[in-house]
Amino acid sequence: MPKFVISLFPVCIVPLSLTDCFCCRDDEDTFKILIATDIHLGYLEKDAVRGNDTFVTFDEIMKCAKQNEVDFVLLGGDLFHDNKPSRKAMHNCMEALRKYCMGDKPILFEVLSDQAVNFGNSKFPWVNYQDENLNISIPVFSVHGNHDDPTGADGLCALDLLSCAGMLNHFGRSLSVEKLEISPVLLQKGSTQIALYELSSPSTMVKCKVVFLYPLSKHGATNYIPEQFLDDFLDLVVWGHEHECKIAPVRNEQQLFYITQPGSSVVTSLSPGEAVKKHIGLLRVKGRKMNLQKIPLHTVRQFLIQDITLMDYPDIFSPEQPNVTHKVQAFCQQKVEEMLEEAEKERLGNPQTPEKPLIRLRVDYSGGFESFNTMRFSQKFVDRVANPKDLLHFTRQREAKDGMRDEGIDFEALLSRPSSEVLQLRVEDLVKEYFQTAEKNMQLSLLTEQGMGKAVQEFVDKEERDAIEELISYQLEKTQRYLRERHVEASEEKIDEEVSVGLRG
Repeated sequence: MPKFVISLFPVCIVPLSLTDCFCCRDDEDTFKILIATDIHLGYLEKDAVRGNDTFVTFDEIMKCAKQNEVDFVLLGGDLFHDNKPSRKAMHNCMEALRKYCMGDKPILFEVLSDQAVNFGNSKFPWVNYQDENLNISIPVFSVHGNHDDPTGADGLCALDLLSCAGMLNHFGRSLSVEKLEISPVLLQKGSTQIALYELSSPSTMVKCKVVFLYPLSKHGATNYIPEQFLDDFLDLVVWGHEHECKIAPVRNEQQLFYITQPGSSVVTSLSPGEAVKKHIGLLRVKGRKMNLQKIPLHTVRQFLIQDITLMDYPDIFSPEQPNVTHKVQAFCQQKVEEMLEEAEKERLGNPQTPEKPLIRLRVDYSGGFESFNTMRFSQKFVDRVANPKDLLHFTRQREAKDGMRDEGIDFEALLSRPSSEVLQLRVEDLVKEYFQTAEKNMQLSLLTEQGMGKAVQEFVDKEERDAIEELISYQLEKTQRYLRERHVEASEEKIDEEVSVGLRG
């Protein structure tokens, strides 16, 4: 019997060899699946203008699932923005799930795999629509992401609470850090079978041995993982974590599977990738063929971004001109007005779109120009944009001593940025940047920049007070075991040499 494989990364993966796309009528053999990733419920929930954006759009997503009468919803990680979501975020999530996913509509597919394995980390190790105490009309299958992953001594996350309450099905959990065996959730509707695989963290593929258990036919548990690390028996990879919407399936010619990247449903950073229009996907699978219909989201707040380099306009101003700063300010104001006009034209005819857009003007003032007060400038637009505090951003190319452009982070400049910009920087990136630019005697030896960045990020964002200590203890034990196995001479010089050669890889 033909089978189709979907893989979520960090959400799920489905194995099947997709022969081609198809257009078909919905029938008893066709799966209809709504796909969304990176919803980030609770992002900026205390903001007076943007506080409800994530909740409104999540309601639109779940409403779309009900209107299209899908078989189930597939969520690809980062349902919540915070590892410990607020009561408001949790309440809004549960409200939407209860509103759209509970009811008497019959479920037309069945689970073929061992549910005790698929949902073994739950006290209720079965799919929620089979629970005699629940009335589920649209099942939701979800994996966690890096924002809402399991933490603490009990290894719990927000999805575990929703799973325990019967609101969704949290799958893909693993308790091992050394070897990860990924067992699929096998589903069948009519003559069509689907296998859902999940890999919640990209770093997992680097840190430990990853094995895809393949119960369908020829493959054995012999494959390791990363894009070249993913096995060629997969049909469709749903790529999460990245926020730019690239939802149209693209074929990987080396591994011969398709990749779709739905992107986020909310703008969480004022970067070009976030300015791409947001969509979710309606996936139809019949036999070994699929069709992915992209559905635009109408409640997402508009985001327009533009870059200007002052040196590119010598006919308008130059650094030597008197009152050049006033001319630059007027020029920037004109550019913002143009973006606001463009946003208003796009919003006409769509009352669901929030009134105030996000606007970002990035100004490169290299070449002798001077910046001006961004807060005073932004006051002119405080009633017209959703992000007046970070509407305008000045940048300047720094030249390294060897004449090459220096792409590193200027930490002094970082401290002078508005707090809203600083919050958009990832802690792990700052840690990595620090050690890459540090003096030789400050470089890490036993620890890696990636591992240290992850530990600091958990310490800061998730309040995991033991994260750094646990990383150091783990790496120390690993180093000692490695040195014992290699029978290294107990001298500082020999140990340093062995560590630099063997462990950093």
